Amino acid sequence: MTRKMKDSGIEWIGEIPEDWLLVKYKRFAKSGMGITLLKSDLLDRETEDSIPVYSATQGNEFFGYTENKKLLLESGDLVIPARGNSIGHIKVVDKTATSTQTTIYSKVFSNEINIMFLKYCGDGLKDNWFEFDNTAIPQITVNQVNNNPVPYPNLKEQEKIVKILNEITRKVDNILKQTQQSIEELKKYKQSLITEAVTKGLDPNVEMKDSGIEWIGAIPSRWGLNQIKTVAKVMNGKEIETDGGHIPVFGSGGVFKYTNTKLYDKESVLFGRKGTIGKPLIINQPFWTVDTMFYTHIFENRAFPRWLYYILISLPWDVYSTQTAIPSIVGSEIESIRIPVPSIEEQRQIVSYLDEQTSRIDKLIADKTKVIEELEDYKKSLIYEYVTGKKEV
Repeated sequence: MTRKMKDSGIEWIGEIPEDWLLVKYKRFAKSGMGITLLKSDLLDRETEDSIPVYSATQGNEFFGYTENKKLLLESGDLVIPARGNSIGHIKVVDKTATSTQTTIYSKVFSNEINIMFLKYCGDGLKDNWFEFDNTAIPQITVNQVNNNPVPYPNLKEQEKIVKILNEITRKVDNILKQTQQSIEELKKYKQSLITEAVTKGLDPNVEMKDSGIEWIGAIPSRWGLNQIKTVAKVMNGKEIETDGGHIPVFGSGGVFKYTNTKLYDKESVLFGRKGTIGKPLIINQPFWTVDTMFYTHIFENRAFPRWLYYILISLPWDVYSTQTAIPSIVGSEIESIRIPVPSIEEQRQIVSYLDEQTSRIDKLIADKTKVIEELEDYKKSLIYEYVTGKKEV
């Protein structure tokens, strides 16, 4: 027999079972902001007197450890990332811990609610529970969390829902984990394929010589070993205030606005100079790029642009960048890096090979990424159906 439903009065929840209630989150939990913790408050490792620290992350990992015990969270409390891209990814605390000012904590005090049911409500209703203004740093408030509506069946039904969702999410999460691991392996394979081709060439039978550089190793004996400045000039991007137009302005995250002014109009390789180091991209249209990026003037007859792009992908950027709070690198230091340089014709052959191989790998990664997105949507929709009573246990 089909259960009777009623209108919840909230469009994004829709109908709920006739015998369910709709109550506010604050009926079950006392919430507040995490404590202010600086990097100086964090320990390099766990000690006998320290406790782990949650921060605004999507995963369930810890930010570090501290001996600051002003806020103690215990097993069964909830932590809700309140700022940035991880907003609303609720975590259930499983041992004594604390959380930073980028999170909201909830201490569930009611025995009328199953803690995991409350978490699943957040998972299933996340888009509306944790709406935020599209500001520079997205964030949610304690008041917003307190007033979120919770579909509320009796405790016995909550426990049944939790049991079935635990089983479903366990299976889906296992597939997600395996798929993500496969993507990471493909990325590593792609990186090794590129490095192998640009340092060893495509002919395994050629005579080799030692480059004397650890990350390069042996190179074909007929290749040169030259500084980057012999094949390209590395130049700083420039800030620009004007917005609107048809010429893309690149930052470390890609195109973020447009202008009518071009900084450069030849094929070039761009890569991060400050903050996000490296991560090259190749541009073959007029563009502007900001000061946190480098762009390259590539010397004709000395380097094929896409070959330089693959070389820069292969560089061990952590070796050449400053390991400070905001990593950075100097253009003259990049230009002085020695790289293996084959002839232009051999560069073209390497590029043709890598374009074909990396395109195939990128297609596999894209397909697996789509599977992950579809599985996440499937899991989220199932949770929504169960916590709003539309799917009956």
